[in-house]
Amino acid sequence: MSLGSLDRSDDRAPYKQIADQLRGAIERGELKPGDRLPSEADLMRHYDIARMTARQAIQELRTEGRVVAEQGRGVFVRLPAPVRRLASDRFARRHRDAGKAAFIAEAEKAVVAPSVDDIQVSRGPAPQPVRERLGLDEPGEVVIRSRRYLAEGLPVETAVSYIPADLADGTAIAEQDTGPGGIYARLEEAGHELAHFTEEVSARMPTVEERRRLQIPSGTPVLLVVRTAYDTAGRAVEVCDTVKAAPAYVLEYDFPAR
Repeated sequence: MSLGSLDRSDDRAPYKQIADQLRGAIERGELKPGDRLPSEADLMRHYDIARMTARQAIQELRTEGRVVAEQGRGVFVRLPAPVRRLASDRFARRHRDAGKAAFIAEAEKAVVAPSVDDIQVSRGPAPQPVRERLGLDEPGEVVIRSRRYLAEGLPVETAVSYIPADLADGTAIAEQDTGPGGIYARLEEAGHELAHFTEEVSARMPTVEERRRLQIPSGTPVLLVVRTAYDTAGRAVEVCDTVKAAPAYVLEYDFPAR
């Protein structure tokens, strides 16, 4: 990319002008995902600025979640393609019939390569908010499935599902690999045909652990989506607590007018 120049008559601070130029290069595709940004030394020489000014310009982009620093290597563009979540479509039965869990269907629609790692399966009492959503008496024994989702190899979401133990026992839900179609396909095979879902969406800044698992820089918010799945008998059969890297998602909902 070709670096611009500073406008000394501009009221904006020099580091903000430099950040604007780097941001523009990213948005125009001159700097692509995985490309290395000019170093602090490069910026210092080109703009004739102090190191602190160069550092502030790069920090501006790190705070926005557009770039990520790699120890000993430099700063690189981090601009994963958004995973557009279609609320009216992502849990459609046709995806389960095709052997695709919701995240796979979402990612394929966004034309990104999906993967999942850090799968952990355990059993124990449900946290109180989950127990209330599932309508369980204490201690509310549940199977807990924790995992991390990636798009194009970049972490974009963590998810923890809570399934009543009496529904999960004897099924692949209690195993590492739930099989084609995921948890919902197994629930329906067990006779719990899904009827509808509710979701609660909020946002906040991430914890240190969430930043580590999602590999996001400080200043990058996360979306919290808590979903409850209900079967045709009206029973809550799963609660899924997800934490999503906000820059990676567009939440799209389709509401009837009447």
